[in-house]
Amino acid sequence: MKLKHLLLPFLFVCVLAQANAQNLYMPREIKKAFQKGTRSLDGRPGNNYWQNFGRYNISVSVSPPNPAVTGNEQITYVNNGPDTLHRLNFKVIMNIHKPGAARFFGTDADYLGAGLQVDSLHINGEAKKWDNSSVSTNQSIKLTKPLAPHDSIRLALTWHYNLSTGHGREGVIDSTTFYLAYFYPRVAVFDDYKGWDEDEFIEALEFYNDFNDYTLNVTVPKNYIVWSTGTLQNADKVLRPEYLARLKKSFSSDSTIHVATLAELAAKKVTTQNATNTWTWTAEHITDMAVGLSDHYDWDAASAVVDDATHRRASMQAAFADSAKDFHHAVQFGRHTLDWLSHNLPGIPYPFPKMTAFEGYADMEYPMMVNDSYESDLHFAEFVEDHEIAHTYFPFYMGINETRYGFMDEGWATTFERLLGATEVGQAKADSLYKDFRINGWIHSAATGEDLPIITPGTEQREGLGDNEYGKPSLSYFALKDLLGDDLFKKALQFYMANWHGKHPIPWDYFNSMSTGSGRNLNWFFNNWFFTHNYIDLALTNGTKTGSGYTFSIDNIGGFAVPFDIIVTYTDGTTETFHQTPAVWEQNQASMSVSVKTGKAVKSAKIDGGIFMDADESNNTWTAQ
Repeated sequence: MKLKHLLLPFLFVCVLAQANAQNLYMPREIKKAFQKGTRSLDGRPGNNYWQNFGRYNISVSVSPPNPAVTGNEQITYVNNGPDTLHRLNFKVIMNIHKPGAARFFGTDADYLGAGLQVDSLHINGEAKKWDNSSVSTNQSIKLTKPLAPHDSIRLALTWHYNLSTGHGREGVIDSTTFYLAYFYPRVAVFDDYKGWDEDEFIEALEFYNDFNDYTLNVTVPKNYIVWSTGTLQNADKVLRPEYLARLKKSFSSDSTIHVATLAELAAKKVTTQNATNTWTWTAEHITDMAVGLSDHYDWDAASAVVDDATHRRASMQAAFADSAKDFHHAVQFGRHTLDWLSHNLPGIPYPFPKMTAFEGYADMEYPMMVNDSYESDLHFAEFVEDHEIAHTYFPFYMGINETRYGFMDEGWATTFERLLGATEVGQAKADSLYKDFRINGWIHSAATGEDLPIITPGTEQREGLGDNEYGKPSLSYFALKDLLGDDLFKKALQFYMANWHGKHPIPWDYFNSMSTGSGRNLNWFFNNWFFTHNYIDLALTNGTKTGSGYTFSIDNIGGFAVPFDIIVTYTDGTTETFHQTPAVWEQNQASMSVSVKTGKAVKSAKIDGGIFMDADESNNTWTAQ
């Protein structure tokens, strides 16, 4: 999809870029990227921007209840950058299950296993040794012949592993329902600012993947349905005609179509009755593939118009145990989410052909799929589904390095979940859930790690990681929305997304894009929210009668540039609200005054931050003497 870029006079862009360079801290490795011209201070990719690419052809075989997964893959890896690569780094995420692997959390015995075992590796036809004894989620392989810039290399691997029975992001859901994610060795990202991504996967920190093209073949016994990232290429070969017709009907239906039911699967009516069926899926320019399979999950589907200009529809599907009452609503929940995100914020048509909600244990996002747990509360079930589907844009459309900068995707998904929630349960309930679930724990904690700057890479955090990835950055996005106003905020956000979709943005690309896209130097705001140890604590210290009304003195004890309301109660019992945007803190002052014009006598006044919860509310009220 093409978006119009905001046109600014060249001189203003140069001045703005110069200001950005002067005011925002950059690590040395990030500075080098700007110096090399791979990134631009106006927020756009630089003239020298590049990223590497792979074409993956993967085949896997699974035969439940046996948890063994066997696979082979052929990869064509293209070096689009200026560096000669003397080695390749592979990501082997399944090694997280090995005893001795580094983890953020403790784990149970049923989570542990042998990890992924590579049986063979060939590079350009040459056999190479793979160290299966390693407990690392990285494997470095030295190349016999270095990979030159703008050249490619052919890789072939065979491998196997056993699915975990512990309830995690992937593994055994029940004896005949499996979820495969991060299930194949892949070439790690080699980027313009860090080189090879060698950060360990430790569960809490998530993923950083290149945009690749995929063909995926999944071979399962008859009577098993496979759901996957991508577009099913051979539905007519794996589904019987009646069920194929239902699936096709769902692609143009607003109403939920029951593609296959528990009873029909039990009667062995749904799939082609070969001993095994191979389901073939393809996806282009996407960061990963994920797979769910079952012989007894209900299959529902419908679709939603996501692009009014082309009338393009996206398929919304759900796969779930019949007993999961919330999942019987998952298709319509998802249709609403796809529609709202496409037409409101970010206001970019859902960029993929489908979305599938799969019942598992993870509450986790994957390209074109979410793996959500059963929830007895329908509102909370919808809340979780909203959040995970919202990740479509961040990190999958935008190519975020979640391992280091998780706030660039989790913060946005948290923001969208509140906005969506307001359309589903009303603003008051959405705000209450947002505060209780995302903000309350942080704002009322005085722990040292909680107030680390948001910009701190996730690899360097522990105690405050969750708040720095979810609640705090989400509040920054809402504060910026309040500062700019809805229309300009959306315009700037779409400018950022137009610059970086399908690429690998870093925080400074977001900062610079939002400044350029809004036509305002926002360095003061980003410095305040992302580079400080601030928290939220305002104090209403005094009220003074003036000739035209009252002046209220406010201290910013916590330091964050937050919006707030002054709610005035008059002696006649009426109230009036005076809203203040974060602009009142633009000079980073520790205190300021708000003048209220009124001819009435004021009885009392109080500060109300709404979702910007105050760490100490005891000093938020002033009463006239």
